[in-house]
Amino acid sequence: MCECPECDRYEIQSFEMAIVAFQASLAAVSLLCLSHNLRKYGLRRFLFVDRYSGKLHCFHRDYVAQISGSMRMLFLWVLPCFILKTVREIIRIFYVQHGSWWLSLAILSALIISWTYMSTISLSACILFHLVCSLQVIHFDDYGKLLQRESDVLVFMEEHIRLRYHLSKISHRFRIYLLLEFLVVTASQVVTLLQVTGYGQMLTFINGGDFAVSTLVQVVGIIICLHAATRISHRAQNIVSLASRWHAMLTCTSSDAPSQLRSSASAGSLEAANHLNAIQVDYSESDLESMDYAGMFTNTQWTSNVSSHHKRQAFVMYLQTNPGGITIFGWTVDRSLVNTIFFLELSLVTFVLGQTLI
Repeated sequence: MCECPECDRYEIQSFEMAIVAFQASLAAVSLLCLSHNLRKYGLRRFLFVDRYSGKLHCFHRDYVAQISGSMRMLFLWVLPCFILKTVREIIRIFYVQHGSWWLSLAILSALIISWTYMSTISLSACILFHLVCSLQVIHFDDYGKLLQRESDVLVFMEEHIRLRYHLSKISHRFRIYLLLEFLVVTASQVVTLLQVTGYGQMLTFINGGDFAVSTLVQVVGIIICLHAATRISHRAQNIVSLASRWHAMLTCTSSDAPSQLRSSASAGSLEAANHLNAIQVDYSESDLESMDYAGMFTNTQWTSNVSSHHKRQAFVMYLQTNPGGITIFGWTVDRSLVNTIFFLELSLVTFVLGQTLI
C-alpha cells in the first residue's frame, strides 16, 4: 500500500483489502478441496475412470476430448482475466509510485503472480468439478444406448445403481466445497456492492478495476459449477423418460402379439408368422426364448410376456422414485434450485441497494 497524499485517487485501501481477503479465502477453499481429494483418492479414482478399466478403449476418445476441453476452458478464462489484471496494474504503476522503478516493477510482478496463482487455483477446482460431471455424462449417454442394445431389466438396474452410486460419491466429495464457494462468492459480491454504492467519490478502472476482475473470476467459477451440476442432474432425470418410452413401446408390441399370431395361424401363412417373430426379436427377451416355436403362441409365452411387463413396470417405477443427480445435503442441483438461488440473490441485491441508495 502507498501512503502518498494523492494515492487515494488511484488506490483505495479498503477496496484492496476486501478483494485480497475474499480471493485468498476462495483459493484456500479450492486448494483444500483439491489437495484432500487427490491425496485421498488419486486422480483416476477421483475422476471415476478406474472402474471402467475393462471398457477404457470404448470411452478413451470421449475421455480425451473432455479433458482437452477442460484444459482449454481453463486457459480461455484465465487468459483474459490475466490480461485485464496486468493492464490495470501497469496503468496504476504510472500514477502510484513505490520509490524506485525497480521496486515498483517488483511489486507489480508479485501482485500479478500472486493474483494469477489464486485465480488459477479457484478456476481449476471449478473446472475439475465440471470435468468429473462431464465424464459421468458420457456414461449416462452410453446408458441410454444400452436400452437399445439390451433387453434384460436386471442389467439396466445394476448399471443404473452403479451410476447413481457414482453421483452420490461426487456429491459427497464436492458438497462442502460447493457450499463454501457459494457462500464466499455471495459474501464477496455483497461487500463489493456495499463498498461501491457507499463510496462517495469517482470510481475508475484504476482504483476499482480489481472489483471487475475478481467478480468476473468468481461469477465464472459459480456458473461453471452450476452448469455442470444441472447438466448431469437433468441427464440423469432424462433416463426416466427414455425408460418410460422403451417400456411403452415394448408393452404395445407385446399386447398385439397374441391376436396377430392367431390370425397368422388361421391363414396358414408361415412367412407372416416368421416376419412377426423377427420384429419381436428386437424388443423382448421372452420372444428370444421362443424363437424355435414361432408358429405356436401358448399360454406359457403369454405368461412370460406378462412377467416381462411387470419387470419393466417395476424398473420404470424405480427410476421415477430414484432419478439421481448432484445433491448438496439433500438438495438436488437442477433448474429449480438454480431459479431459487437466482431469486435469493436478487432479493439480497435489492435489500443492499435499498440500504445504501435510499
